[in-house]
Amino acid sequence: MTIPAPGMDHSLYPFSALPTRPALHWPGGAGLALGLVVHFDYWEIDPPQGAISDPRFGDTFGAFRPDQRTYAWREYGNRIGIFRLMEALDRHGLRATLAAGSAAIARCPQVIEAALTRGWEVAAHGGFATQMISSAMTAEEEAGVIATSVDAIKAATGQRPFGWIGQDFGESTRTPDLLAKAGFRYLCDWPNDDQPYLMTTSPPILSIPVQTELDDVQLLWHRRVPTPRYPDLVAEAADVLRAEGGRSLILGLHPWLFGMPHRIRYLDATLARLVQTDGIWHAPLAAISDHVRSEFSKGSPA
Repeated sequence: MTIPAPGMDHSLYPFSALPTRPALHWPGGAGLALGLVVHFDYWEIDPPQGAISDPRFGDTFGAFRPDQRTYAWREYGNRIGIFRLMEALDRHGLRATLAAGSAAIARCPQVIEAALTRGWEVAAHGGFATQMISSAMTAEEEAGVIATSVDAIKAATGQRPFGWIGQDFGESTRTPDLLAKAGFRYLCDWPNDDQPYLMTTSPPILSIPVQTELDDVQLLWHRRVPTPRYPDLVAEAADVLRAEGGRSLILGLHPWLFGMPHRIRYLDATLARLVQTDGIWHAPLAAISDHVRSEFSKGSPA
């Protein structure tokens, strides 16, 4: 792999300092694009030996097989929490991108139906929450996971997905190229910027960075930030990014966490503040991707 510049250890994109880049232009003169990602995944109660999952998840009492308690948390999200999230977004006229794992689609088709009824985008999210993509896989195994994810969404929605949101940001060194060759237009696994940019894959795939520190699991579950602080933290980030102009704010939401009855009001309060703030364009990630590509075709830098 060719090293493109000092400090870079890959050639997936060139280094680009934010102050040297003109801001993107969002519809209606907005200073900020807001995208919501609702994670829809399935945690196996007894995953196969050798499967890799995010080590920060799991039973607080230790590692068990079968992992009934972690399974039950996730199952709560798919049975109860996700519908509570949908109702919260409905109240504010917001559409999300559903990051849908193929295993969850097979087990919970009602969730897909509810998302489609609301006009949500459905993006690919791999297979199982307990089987992240990693370099432990062969190229054939990884390509198989991607193909299975595409096929599951096509069968459930009638359309192929053009967005990829990796399970817990899991990737191998091959993933961006494999996704580009499979026809994906954007991915969300690289939280390294405040606006989308093109990667040097063939064909180029758009990276839409997620604000990982504001992801509900990372903020509230792993870092133990009190949930009542969430509305102010998100609003402060939105204010800064909106004032800078041409930025994006992509928020990850997990139904098993924010779909709990003692947390949902804080998400509702956050959404209320965002939709009442001028200068924010709310859109699913596919619409953000299409708009950014249109901007780049006019000569805006990637």
